[in-house]
Parts: sequence; C-alpha cells; structure tokens
Amino acid sequence: MHKRPVVIIVSAVLAASAVVAGQGLDLSRYQLVDLSHAFGPSTLYWPTAKAKFKLDREAAGKTEGGFYYASNSLSTPEHGGTHLDAPRHFSEGGRTTEQIPLEHLIAPAVVIDITAQASRDRDYRLTREDVLQFEKVNGPIAKGTIVLLRTGWSKHWPNVKAYLGDDTPGDVSKLSFPSYGADAAKLLVEDRGVAALGIDTASIDYGRSTDFQVHRIAAARNVPGFENLTNLDRLPLRGATVAALPMKIEGGSGGPLRAVAFVPR
Repeated sequence: MHKRPVVIIVSAVLAASAVVAGQGLDLSRYQLVDLSHAFGPSTLYWPTAKAKFKLDREAAGKTEGGFYYASNSLSTPEHGGTHLDAPRHFSEGGRTTEQIPLEHLIAPAVVIDITAQASRDRDYRLTREDVLQFEKVNGPIAKGTIVLLRTGWSKHWPNVKAYLGDDTPGDVSKLSFPSYGADAAKLLVEDRGVAALGIDTASIDYGRSTDFQVHRIAAARNVPGFENLTNLDRLPLRGATVAALPMKIEGGSGGPLRAVAFVPR
C-alpha cells in the first residue's frame, strides 16, 4: 500500500526535472558583448602603480614526448585594465574580492549615457538630476541592478594622455576624465540599492577627485565598482544582463575582471 505514493513522488520529481531542463539558457537568443579590454603591454594603470602587467614565458615548444606545451607566469596590480574594485578598497570593514556575492556580479543592467555631456566637459560628473531624468524616460532603476555609466571614453584606450588626461608617471594631480558624482552615487547606492557601479573610464570617481567620495559611498554599502569597461555603446539602455567575474583573490581589494553582457536579440 506504500507503492502508490512512491510512484507519485518519483513522477513529480521527473516532471520537475523536465521543466527545469526546458528552461535552460538558450544562448542563441542573445548577442554576447565583451566589456573587457585585454591585458597586455598596453594595459593602462593608475599613475602611482608600482608595477604593470607582466607575462613571463616559462615554456613554449615541443616536449620530449613530442607534443606542444606552453605555460606562463603573470603578475599585475589589482587595479588596472578592466578590473573590479572590491568594497575593501575604500572600506576597512568592506567585503574583499572573494566575499562579494554573485548577485552583485551577475544582474540585469541599465546604461546611463552621458557621452554628450562628457564630450563638452571631460570633468563631467553624473548628477542626481541625470539619474532622475533617465528614470523618467526609461522607468525606475530596480534594486539589484548593475548600473553602467557610458561616457564614450573607451574610444581613447590605450592612449594614456587622452584617456587619463595626463601621462606624467606618478602624478595624479592633472588627471581629467568624467565619472559619477557623489549625489548621483548616493541616490543609486543608498536609495535604489543597486548591485554595482560600472564605467568606461579609469575610476568611478572623476579624474580630478582627491577625496574619492563615490568610492567611499559605494564601499560603505558593500557595492563593488567595475572600471575601464568597454563596448558600452553596444548595449541597450535596458534589457541586458551583465556577468562581471573577477579573479577570485582571497583578501583582495580588487582584481582583473572579465565582464560580458547578454543582449537579447
């Protein structure tokens, strides 16, 4: 008399499995957009960085067994090229790189476009009013959204002077590029509860910043930043999903980032 319930339970499990299988991710329905610059000799780093990307060849050629084998060792500062800023970067109690929940790295995205403003003023900062105007036209920014700020700056990569505003080694006093403003960051981080702030410039603070308010606002709420992104012009203002996965560095304040967007066809 116990056989019937077992059959029912097994049938239910199989049915549920079939439903899940039918909901698999169909990549043919999406255009995949690479949002990361490649790491190499031309990768840009903050002017005060003590090192740059280095790739040392350890092996490259045929082995005694007759097959080809290649292996390298690499080193890089955490903060350079397309990379993640972990909250710990500007908050002593903030999450380190490996502690960031996946929900902050993989999420629906919106793109706020300030290319027009940035083309007129390379020190432009996104304002609270800019965000509210975006929402008026495109709908509210939901909690858990990755916000990407498009400035058009990726077109300058990897020209150091054009991208950073100055190419003096070790000097950050003359940097000039657009980014988020503090009031906009507070609205997005504190009121909207966004998952992350991303941008196609070198920092989520504008180039002339000396107090890094946006970093501090984001870090205080454990919101990571994605910097030196590219191809934001290939994304819709709404509708894309972003996966921004950094090297999972234990205790890290950031790390190299491979970010991609899934854009519905």
